[in-house]
Amino acid sequence: MTAAKLVIGNWKLNGEVARVRAFAQRAARDWPGCEAALCVPHTMLAAAQAAFGATPLRWGAQDCSAEDEGAFTGEVSARMIREFGARYVLVGHSERRTALGETDGQIVAKVQRALAAGLTPIVCIGEKAEERDGEQTAMVLRRQLLQLVRALQGGLASVVVAYEPVWAIGSGDAATPGMIDHTLGFIADTLAFHGGVSAGAVRILYGGSVHPRNAGAILSRKSVAGVLVGGASLVPDDFIEICKAAARCSAPRHEIHIQQGSVSAQ
Repeated sequence: MTAAKLVIGNWKLNGEVARVRAFAQRAARDWPGCEAALCVPHTMLAAAQAAFGATPLRWGAQDCSAEDEGAFTGEVSARMIREFGARYVLVGHSERRTALGETDGQIVAKVQRALAAGLTPIVCIGEKAEERDGEQTAMVLRRQLLQLVRALQGGLASVVVAYEPVWAIGSGDAATPGMIDHTLGFIADTLAFHGGVSAGAVRILYGGSVHPRNAGAILSRKSVAGVLVGGASLVPDDFIEICKAAARCSAPRHEIHIQQGSVSAQ
């Protein structure tokens, strides 16, 4: 049986309570059986808890503080997020790394706070266009991963890693299937070599211009444990279509038995 594919939506600085409720109604009416969550702005966590609680759809936040409590005006701690029943939190998204200057060390601290609060952190990594063009992808990804590996030691299986090439986000053009396989394979090898985890122990997602038209091709890759969806996660029909693709790619594969020249599926 193939592992269940995970679909995470990132609403970014978008959305409103009415949209949360619309998603809940859509999920309750026509859910494809996929494992999925929407990461909404902090102000909508209460609405997500109320609306999604009776549906198969889970919810999460887009960031958490590296601090647990104290004089940190404007910060929201992982414990606060968990109080709203959230299961996931995005950490280290490229927009925060680039626009807000978040460092690998700060991101690791946030991951540790999230784990301590009982959340599953989705750690975003990825290279910029100039880094890709300069053949620095491996160096960048290794740097982004190593502090995490050293800090968590045996706890790596508790996190999800999302590879989001910065050059693909919002462009409409995802990485090619071959590029996705190669890069996710490199990430898995890095986690195995430096973190001592077995193959498949850490879910590795692909993100970057995922939409209903390419989701099936991306999710069908064995290297891809799921997808992180941006703009398409704001449209209920588009998000459901991506979840349907994930459900199809998560379906059990029948074993083929050949007996006396005949083929039977079980």
